[in-house]
Amino acid sequence: MIMATEAGFAPYEYTEDGENVVGVDVDIANEIANAMGKELVIHNMTFDGALMAVQQGQADFAAAGISVTPEREEVMDFSIEYATSRQVVVVLKDAGKIASVDDVTEGTLVGVQMGTTADGYCADLGCEVKQYNKYAEAAMELKNDKLDCIVMDSLPAEQLVAANDDLEILDGELFTDKYAIAVQKGNTELLDQINEVLQTLIDEGKIDEYTLNHTISE
Repeated sequence: MIMATEAGFAPYEYTEDGENVVGVDVDIANEIANAMGKELVIHNMTFDGALMAVQQGQADFAAAGISVTPEREEVMDFSIEYATSRQVVVVLKDAGKIASVDDVTEGTLVGVQMGTTADGYCADLGCEVKQYNKYAEAAMELKNDKLDCIVMDSLPAEQLVAANDDLEILDGELFTDKYAIAVQKGNTELLDQINEVLQTLIDEGKIDEYTLNHTISE
């Protein structure tokens, strides 16, 4: 069973050694594969590539902190939502350019991961959006004064700030998002099986447990 993902989105998917992909979505994917009696194979690629792999039938499903949007629902099907995310603003400490999430407005130079909902949201705000495949690339640009801020999910943001002590997360959130697993349009049999596993994991509190296991404690 092939899972497409982008392993630069801790704690949902990331690499411990540069090769082995782990994370909340991987734990969920292993449960799905086990329930179906199959071995999980992970294809690590760009976020846009993971979505395209599902659409083209090159992967059974994609799990990469994927938000459900009307545009995406036109070209792929989605599971039930299994995680709620807060989209936050990461800035360089003491830079003074962005003091509040309310300062992210038209003309703000914002770094995002290509193809994410933050990408579209910031573009709709009229921000000057710079797209990256990896948040680490955006962090480097932020440090080099080539960005005003980064907009991203709160949990990966906490991981990013923990690894870069000159960055910080502003109070508050820009918007709230929810994640689901994507499958090829019309693959209702697989979708039903995924939903059954997800509902069990949600009911048993397993997804919260996975999230805690993969989150850096302050």
